Amino acid sequence: MMTLRQLAAEPLTLPTQTTWYLTDLAEARGKQELFTRQSPQKLKLLREHALIESAVSSNRIEGVEVDQSRVATLLFGKSAFRDRDGRVSRLLFLLACYHCGIEAGRYISLERLIEDNKERYYEVLEQSSRRWHEGKHDPWPTINFLLYTLTRACKEFEERVGQMASPRGAKTDMVEHAIETISGEFSITDVERLCPGVSRDMIRLLLRDLKAAGRVECLGRGPGAKWRKRVLPLKKGNKEGSKRNKPGK
Repeated sequence: MMTLRQLAAEPLTLPTQTTWYLTDLAEARGKQELFTRQSPQKLKLLREHALIESAVSSNRIEGVEVDQSRVATLLFGKSAFRDRDGRVSRLLFLLACYHCGIEAGRYISLERLIEDNKERYYEVLEQSSRRWHEGKHDPWPTINFLLYTLTRACKEFEERVGQMASPRGAKTDMVEHAIETISGEFSITDVERLCPGVSRDMIRLLLRDLKAAGRVECLGRGPGAKWRKRVLPLKKGNKEGSKRNKPGK
């Protein structure tokens, strides 16, 4: 509450480093839907693995080593934590990420990433706690550390999904879906941006096939050529059928 009061009382000026992190997170959020559509079953495994890592790392952050045989107890029994405030604050941070539409923390353990930088974590907490009771503390060291951790989670999520072997036809479906969502003219680069993990050569081949099928047309030459979707006319039989089915005929 003290931090919220401080931020509300003063004009909010974001540090440059904070702006960089927020920009990276906005870009990661834009790619998120495409990643989560690729392989639901494998994403489920990532999620389960992240849950286990979070339970173990959370205790290590607090100085507790957990025997592997007790991991299930931690997950389902929720035994007492030495540092309840720290654990709850990290859970609230994760929940806030979900509310902002950033879900990398479901598949990549933020607790593990924080444990990897445990010394820095406690260092920024100490920095941001100075003069807290006077309402003159500096929250940005901790905020920036959390944003840095979240950007790392997003990048690791992107890398892990990219390493997954896509089921047969999944990349083709992804490219075709991306093209369907584009309005107006587009370039290969536009499709590439919407389809992480799909090579430019594959996009070219798919566009060539779609062109042969009459679904798209190329409006120029060279790497920067623009493409456009074509509206396919109804077949003659469909037109006649539509006329016969009109009310009152």
